[in-house]
Amino acid sequence: MNQQEQRVYVVDDDQGMLDSTVWLLESVGLRALPFTSGQAFLAACDDQLPACVLLDVRMPGMGGLHVQEALRQRGLNLPVIFVSGHADVPIVVRAFKAGAVDFIEKPYNEQLLLDSVQQALASRARPAGGGDARLAEVQVRLDSLTPRERDVLLPLVRGYTNREVAEQLQISVKTVDLYRSRVMKRMQAESLPELVGMAIAAGLLDPLAVRD
Repeated sequence: MNQQEQRVYVVDDDQGMLDSTVWLLESVGLRALPFTSGQAFLAACDDQLPACVLLDVRMPGMGGLHVQEALRQRGLNLPVIFVSGHADVPIVVRAFKAGAVDFIEKPYNEQLLLDSVQQALASRARPAGGGDARLAEVQVRLDSLTPRERDVLLPLVRGYTNREVAEQLQISVKTVDLYRSRVMKRMQAESLPELVGMAIAAGLLDPLAVRD
């Protein structure tokens, strides 16, 4: 598939962020279509074209999670990547549970964003079951965790703070900080949302048990 045929819908009410994201995507040859509201995007999107969506979580009028739900209700099967400066665990879990392919925190790393977009575009052409290898990799990383690292992982992906984890495990906050760093490194997670996504994919996190 010709890369110029691929397009990325960029939905963000912050005009500066929207412009910079469009510029970044176009700098690597992708066609980026900007929208400052979820309503405008929904009126224009077409899932018959090779595309994915970069979607901000918090926008006036219609937030990103509601846009994602509207896509699902309309049967529009577009890979959704959330980009947000407010990546609290319940929101991340809702996004992944509803089918998001990634959740990236602002300010984002440019290469991380580009890699995520390319993976999302490639996923449309990937045969069913293509994610099995990635899930197997995640499981290998989980199996490499020590019992104490796993003890720290579980409350973290459920939304508890380091201090609350320390109280639960009766260890110091400094020790939790150390274990959290080790967990992120062993799981090869760049951010907490990425770690939450891995936990959900592996069936380790029950969305109904996530802290409100």
